[in-house]
Amino acid sequence: MEFIIKGGTIINAGESFVGDVYIKNGKIEAVGKNIERSGVEIVEAGGKYVLPGAIDVHTHLEFPFNGTTSADDYFAGTRAAACGGVTTVFDFVTQRKGQGIREAVAPRQALCDPKACVDYSFHVALTDLTPAVLEEFTEAIVAGLPSYKLFMVYKKDGLMMNDADIYKALQRSKETGALIAVHAENPDVIEMNVERFLAEGKTSPWYHYLSRPEAVEAEADKRAIHWAKTLQAPLYIVHLANEEGMQAVEEAVNQGYTIYAETCPQYLNFTSDVYKREDGRNFVCSPPIKGQTSQDALWEGIKRGYIKTVATDHCPFNQKQKDWGKDDFTKIPNGCMGIENLYPYMLSEANKGRISFYKAIEVCCKNPAKIFGCTEKGAIVPGLDADIVLYDPKMDFTITNEKMHSDCDYTIWEGVQLTGYITETYSRGRLVYKNGEFLGKAGWGNFVKCAGRKV
Repeated sequence: MEFIIKGGTIINAGESFVGDVYIKNGKIEAVGKNIERSGVEIVEAGGKYVLPGAIDVHTHLEFPFNGTTSADDYFAGTRAAACGGVTTVFDFVTQRKGQGIREAVAPRQALCDPKACVDYSFHVALTDLTPAVLEEFTEAIVAGLPSYKLFMVYKKDGLMMNDADIYKALQRSKETGALIAVHAENPDVIEMNVERFLAEGKTSPWYHYLSRPEAVEAEADKRAIHWAKTLQAPLYIVHLANEEGMQAVEEAVNQGYTIYAETCPQYLNFTSDVYKREDGRNFVCSPPIKGQTSQDALWEGIKRGYIKTVATDHCPFNQKQKDWGKDDFTKIPNGCMGIENLYPYMLSEANKGRISFYKAIEVCCKNPAKIFGCTEKGAIVPGLDADIVLYDPKMDFTITNEKMHSDCDYTIWEGVQLTGYITETYSRGRLVYKNGEFLGKAGWGNFVKCAGRKV
């Protein structure tokens, strides 16, 4: 594979210019003006933007949940990713009791490898933090698995880690170069609220939100940040959704601590009012989508650099699965789709002037690559993988499920109008999407061996 993308506006985080990109053997060989090579295919990109492929660092594909499995397997999920300009996907592997880190990942990688249409890596959700697992951090990092998530909720499901676990994991991460992420909510308050609402016969999706409102998430954010500050260890907060937590992140960062915050497109586009809709159960995720004040704070956090990444928490369930909780919000499988909508949505917001294109690329490409050690991803510069997206800023696009490439039979993004849209996606130089059509294949994606932090 050898070709030149000609005459597009090349945009990285912090720079843009009209020029060419020369691609050979899956790598970016040169970037500049008037690049010429004899006998090489030319891809004309005049009038389009030439962008790095996005990195979705938070997905749950083929995810087992309460007796069912999320709608997208590794093929369908990475197919949808490719069609949305996402060229690297991080999936979560949940450790079972007694398993080591690499032992937990091995069967999931064997499942993913023949199906993945774009490159992939894994985070490991730790549920059994034994001394052996803490000791394994070093060898797991060498194997390219340096990031671990701890749940501060889901006590009854056997997933929750207590404050001592968080403390021990953060302490070990500081010693080894691992990165600890947390799902931050207060489980005891959630359980109390749920029991009360059920006893009162309040079972609609609106009570999913009221059972875990802003304060329930904010308290746990502050608790996790406190332990990270105490140990001076870095911390990554997944799917941040509330104003008060955003303020706590900002305060800690301004004090010089390394606190990374991630938010999700569903929190940026919708508010908790969706839970009052007839189809409110389709929006049920945890943490739930919050109020307008929190949404405004998240956008401000992106603009000011306190939110470092935007990722999806992609975990869709089909309508029949969501309907299990039609009359009881506690039975609704938690999760929303977004892997195909992440990059087009953020780029559309840039196109509309809400943020800059530099910022959209920063939170979707550059920062995810840097934070999680994807050393060959995240920018259009010589030597990196040719993960490239062509974007037409003048193309209007209305999201419908019919146009999407997920296996889910609906989308919460139905009817959302975007200004500008992706026309082509290249994964390591291979054209995998063009003008609405998926052109990739199962098994193309490679495992990305991530680098741990320097200590």
